[in-house]
Amino acid sequence: MAAFAIAVAVACAANLPMAVAAGASAEATPAKASVVAVGAAVGVLSPAEWTVRWWRWAHSFDDGARPYQDPDGSRCALGQDEDGPVWFLAGTDGRSEVRRRCQIPAGKHLLVPVINMYFHAPRIGEYAHRCDQVKAQVMVNNDALVSAVVVLDGKALPRPARLTSRCFDPFPDGDEDRKHPGPYHAAADGYWLLLPPLAPGKHRLVIGANYGNDTDADFGRMIQNFEYELQIGEPAI
Repeated sequence: MAAFAIAVAVACAANLPMAVAAGASAEATPAKASVVAVGAAVGVLSPAEWTVRWWRWAHSFDDGARPYQDPDGSRCALGQDEDGPVWFLAGTDGRSEVRRRCQIPAGKHLLVPVINMYFHAPRIGEYAHRCDQVKAQVMVNNDALVSAVVVLDGKALPRPARLTSRCFDPFPDGDEDRKHPGPYHAAADGYWLLLPPLAPGKHRLVIGANYGNDTDADFGRMIQNFEYELQIGEPAI
């Protein structure tokens, strides 16, 4: 393919009440309903720069085994930086509704795409794109957000922040399977959740969002619900 676009972590507003109802958990440790402030650094990186790290993480796996294609959370720990301050959670590619279980070390911030667009293209050759052209591909649907709802342990969180990445190359250095010569431009634009570390114990995170752009036949009406059952730290014995 000359270029690649994907919408990740999108949800159907019509199905959302069912998902919200499932958001409360009798076993969950009460969670503080807060998010990291827009622009606040985690470690030495801004939230937008963490989205670049997220996409590089996602593309470190083969197609079919990428985190947003995980049906149940069994791949939740793969490729994570055990020593870093942020743990990545995935949305989906819009092809299914999923419920995942994930055990996460205590003390980690959580980054998850609520709804966003991604696009990459080669920088040189027949299908070359400039950085501004790549960014234009990912911004349009995010101007047509209909709904973005996040529920943590039965409590609605503030509206997720819209984050726009810089242009970056999404592939690992030395990737020999590229379909086109030379480096790539990629960009992501959308709504992300960056949570401070949750209290040890069980939590339930439910996300729903959808676009409303009739001019984009591919991704303008992307829909989905997904949720996570999270175990923060080791389970109690």
